[in-house]
Amino acid sequence: SQPPSLFDARPSEDKPSTNNPFPFRCPRTRPMGERLAGAEKEVLVEIVRFTQKNGLKGAEGGWKDFLARNDKKFGASVSDPKKRTKDVLLVFLVTFSKDFQKYFRKLVRRHAERRAIEQYMNEFSGKISPEQKLVQLTTEHLDYRKNYYFPSYQEGWKVMRIGKVSSSMNSGAMLAIDCEMVLCHDGTEAVVRVCVVDNKLEVKLDTLVNPLKAVADYRTHITGVSKKDLEGVTCSLVDIQKSLKKILAKGKILVGHSLYRDLYVLKFDYSRVIDTAYIFKYANLPTTSTASLNSLCKV
Repeated sequence: SQPPSLFDARPSEDKPSTNNPFPFRCPRTRPMGERLAGAEKEVLVEIVRFTQKNGLKGAEGGWKDFLARNDKKFGASVSDPKKRTKDVLLVFLVTFSKDFQKYFRKLVRRHAERRAIEQYMNEFSGKISPEQKLVQLTTEHLDYRKNYYFPSYQEGWKVMRIGKVSSSMNSGAMLAIDCEMVLCHDGTEAVVRVCVVDNKLEVKLDTLVNPLKAVADYRTHITGVSKKDLEGVTCSLVDIQKSLKKILAKGKILVGHSLYRDLYVLKFDYSRVIDTAYIFKYANLPTTSTASLNSLCKV
């Protein structure tokens, strides 16, 4: 007789499976799956949604392809990851390559760090710096996970860990960053200037960056940077990433407006941030509404 399938249960049921969650055709995926198995279901749901948003595919295709192939009863008709069991989510995620597995584990660690921060704040609320409370407000925003789960599995990205929670919670050191971006012929944006100042307005970094590809629009009226300004510039994105790692050492807080856009173009994954587009609430507007930096400066 055939062993029971993970898909025998109704999609809405979320009872732990008594079966081996990895009765897989490919034994090499088991160790990687076991590393994800300790994660909470809500984290796995977020990861599966991330694969959907970015069109990522494992050995059995994307999420809906996987369901259509393996669930003979419901197929892909019930595609909301939240309505699937944890075991089904796990079996899908282990179909991805080793590089993706590393990235998925990073998302699990990020969630664990966030939970540790929440627990610390609850237990030692009197010791939390005002700056850290703004970091927390940023992470609690409804759009945080959507915009700050970066595709750092891609080539050229750098990931910076925040270190010990107890140390970072008591730190109030802040740095503000702003980047100027140009439009390239391949349709992407590239950073051409980066400026970083500390909370005393002392300049820590202010440099032009060579985009290293053909520029279609310098957007000089916005960036203040022209083709002539970049002649002879040797500083690259890699150089900027190295500088940021040094500047942000010891858990410093990075501040910016819609900061995820700067971090995305910098290919720099950092979670200890204050996004000024997220920390203010506006009367008579949806909770996801954000004001422009220009509007905030007039308040």
